[in-house]
Amino acid sequence: MPVFIRLRSSGDFRKVYASGRRYESRLMTAFVRPNGLGHHKLGITASRKAIGNAVERNRSKRLLREAFRLSQEALDGLEIRYDWVLNARRSLLKVKSSESLEEFQKIIARVSSDEPK
Repeated sequence: MPVFIRLRSSGDFRKVYASGRRYESRLMTAFVRPNGLGHHKLGITASRKAIGNAVERNRSKRLLREAFRLSQEALDGLEIRYDWVLNARRSLLKVKSSESLEEFQKIIARVSSDEPK
């Protein structure tokens, strides 16, 4: 994933948490905030408390990154570009990558329905 698409600083994450909207699903929690740029940006968190050891945290982050990558067509269909922070949940480790993709696309559909018309 190109560097310009990533949220990296704690300030970036803080802005999304403070003024973004939250969308929860069985596998992840998404915080979404319009960014005014020409592209979406992604930040991923997987805490030791929620997920477990480093191997499990890295796998959960890979699954979320891949779901974001495979959803580019759906993301491009949104009117507004967003900063996305995806928080992994423990249940993410028990499913196949196709299920995480489906869950993320459901969240995109909910974000789309909440956009101003």
